Amino acid sequence: MMFFSVILALMQKQFVETNGIKLHVLTDGPENGTSVVLLHGFPEFHYGWRKQIPALAAAGFRVIVPDQRGYNLSDKPKKVSSYDVDILAKDIIGLLNRLGIEKTFLVGHDWGAVVAWTVALNYPERLKKLAILNVPHPDVITRFILENPEQRKKSWYVFFFQIPRYVEWILGKENFRNMTRMLVGSGRKSTFSADDLAAYKKAWAQPGALTGMLHWYRAIFWHSFKYVFQKRNIPARRVKVPVLMLWGKRDVALSYEMVQPSIELCDEGEAVLFEKATHWVQHDEADEVNKRLIKFFG
Repeated sequence: MMFFSVILALMQKQFVETNGIKLHVLTDGPENGTSVVLLHGFPEFHYGWRKQIPALAAAGFRVIVPDQRGYNLSDKPKKVSSYDVDILAKDIIGLLNRLGIEKTFLVGHDWGAVVAWTVALNYPERLKKLAILNVPHPDVITRFILENPEQRKKSWYVFFFQIPRYVEWILGKENFRNMTRMLVGSGRKSTFSADDLAAYKKAWAQPGALTGMLHWYRAIFWHSFKYVFQKRNIPARRVKVPVLMLWGKRDVALSYEMVQPSIELCDEGEAVLFEKATHWVQHDEADEVNKRLIKFFG
């Protein structure tokens, strides 16, 4: 894994003001290349794209990888309401504005995929294409959690994460022992190396990071509550930009049964399932994921 650490160390780093906060942003690839923005999820940070960045940059793309708000070196607002998904989407639009990017390719995994879906729904004019890794359309997962007992069971941790302070203590004690067990247990034996875990622990230990990361779950709980009771009769929102979904079928938290309903909400959508990959498909099947992304973005 030393190779990926060296690649990340050589990337250009800056703090970009957007939407009232500062995001720590890494960039790589030719300055005049078409931009690809990579959005990480929980509990990762920009390091979660370590296996995609070199391939995309070598293919001629300008790769832009932020630590999202609440994570690693980016700002960490204290209020739960500061992590509403619509605000998180505005962070990315502000980032594009500050970097002078009119339209971009956008890739999201886990929580980064939730933000990416939201950008596509709220600001389709800013995207060329959208690639999603192991997260369904937001309206699909809301319906599944409400109506599907098996998915509710898989999503138990979302409800547990609502408990303030106690969850931070549970996950952070003994040098993030429980957080590490949760991460490793959801992947293959080879998904995360000791070096990877050391990098994650360093990011988790940033002041306010653990609470900031958990606030994403706390904010979506109330966002979904509002959506269900205010908009229950409104049809699911359609995605206008071309979408590629890449999905590891051995995801312990999210059922692949949500893939097809998500594709059906896309005007132009394609799904690729990886039979032996876990939730961490970009790590488990890095070469194939990279090939699919590069082909999709053309």
